[in-house]
Amino acid sequence: MTIAENAENNDTSPLDVEIGALNGGSAGLAQYAGRAVLVVNVASKCGLTPQYAGLERLHERYAERGFTVLGVPCNQFLGQEPGSAQEIAEFCSATYGVTFPMTEKVEVNGEGRHALYERLVGFADAEGHSGDIRWNFEKFLIGRDGEVVARFSPQTEPESAEVVAAVESALA
Repeated sequence: MTIAENAENNDTSPLDVEIGALNGGSAGLAQYAGRAVLVVNVASKCGLTPQYAGLERLHERYAERGFTVLGVPCNQFLGQEPGSAQEIAEFCSATYGVTFPMTEKVEVNGEGRHALYERLVGFADAEGHSGDIRWNFEKFLIGRDGEVVARFSPQTEPESAEVVAAVESALA
């Protein structure tokens, strides 16, 4: 699907997408209806991997208010997420104490782009970038109503003022 086609289909919420859980079964996004969700394509062997710590703190800080981080492993950027589901889960838990949910490993760009990212990439960040995911740890904030409300570059730290303000706004 092209970006133009994606824009035409933006009336469908990202929460309508089915996606597998990292350790099997479903991680269907419909379960997050009524919650704010920060969707992040993640990787274990990237210079930005330490963002896992900030993502976990953000998840813990706002979980009781109806917020979750959803990690989406992807190996499309220089092969920086080569592990199996078990290896990814063990790394995230042991290294960063990750408790937020993780999906199966998917493609976020190209012909094999997962339907979730088909629904996300048409949304522009504050600098006007829309389209393909630029690198690991690009972030999309989905509001309680299932609409994308913000997009953040990979270099934007999870606990940065702009991410925290957007999360606070989404939870208001």
